[in-house]
Amino acid sequence: MVQKIVSKIIELVIRAQALASSIGIANILQPGLVKEMIISEILGHELIASKRDADACDKDNHVLKYEYLSFYEGGTGQLDRMFKSPPEKRVESLRRITRNAMIYLAVFYKRKPLRV
Repeated sequence: MVQKIVSKIIELVIRAQALASSIGIANILQPGLVKEMIISEILGHELIASKRDADACDKDNHVLKYEYLSFYEGGTGQLDRMFKSPPEKRVESLRRITRNAMIYLAVFYKRKPLRV
């Protein structure tokens, strides 16, 4: 019984990846991507699937970029890959904050981990 369910999950993930590929998303299992999809859908933003860019942008004005932080109930949200040194890494990491028109924090439910 368990193996049948696992097989079905794999089948659905393969189908999800095919859909994602059709819109330029190379890896549906990229850490945080599904949560970013959920948040962008809720806020009406356009998802940016590139790991090196912001998480989303305004649908009408792609210059307006947004960063999403998320955590599960009882946890904390944080920006990762922030550096104090060397100076060039610090500048690069601070740009990840300043490039955004807005930074959003979403809390996901522990018992329903795909609900905000």
